Amino acid sequence: MTELFDQSWLAVVLFLVVFVLNILPAFAPPTWTTMSFIGLAAPSLNFILLAAVAATAATSGRVLLAQLSHALIRKRLLSERARRNVDAIRLGIETRPMATVGTLLGYACSPLPSNYLFIAYGLTALPLSFLALPFFFGRFMSYAFWLWAGFALGDALDWDLLETTPYFVGYYILSQLLLVPAIYGFTRLDWHSLFAERRLRWLR
Repeated sequence: MTELFDQSWLAVVLFLVVFVLNILPAFAPPTWTTMSFIGLAAPSLNFILLAAVAATAATSGRVLLAQLSHALIRKRLLSERARRNVDAIRLGIETRPMATVGTLLGYACSPLPSNYLFIAYGLTALPLSFLALPFFFGRFMSYAFWLWAGFALGDALDWDLLETTPYFVGYYILSQLLLVPAIYGFTRLDWHSLFAERRLRWLR
């Protein structure tokens, strides 16, 4: 009974921490590193339950981030031409819905940072549910894997948290340095030309 109570409190704390991390547009450690840390530190926990909690929190936080991106960047900072350009993405997604869902699911399963994706998606006029559902399932599978991998790796190599920290820190710094150029490139890429003409070019 005490163990169940402890895991319930951990699930609540995990939800709050992951939710806050996923609202931040930048300078937040990637959630998969948090899951790996938990796997290394507490291998006896129910990793399926924790993965579901973390995936729910991450999806909720990222959806809110996309909404803030839409309200603050699209409506206040983007020019009319830039808004028309990113709206061309709707045509590409609507003509290839299954391929788009598959791509989003694959991306969500990867350790790639998703703040770029949701900030960029928030700049469009697309419904967030189209992105949120595959993101949730992808993150659930990803987090379950990282929890399990943290336990398995720590057990096999006899690593502790301090020995794995440099690898996580290096990934974190690199991913944050790429944030601004990635979002700038998203708004400057000619999406109409890419979808309609299969040509990669920049807006003048």
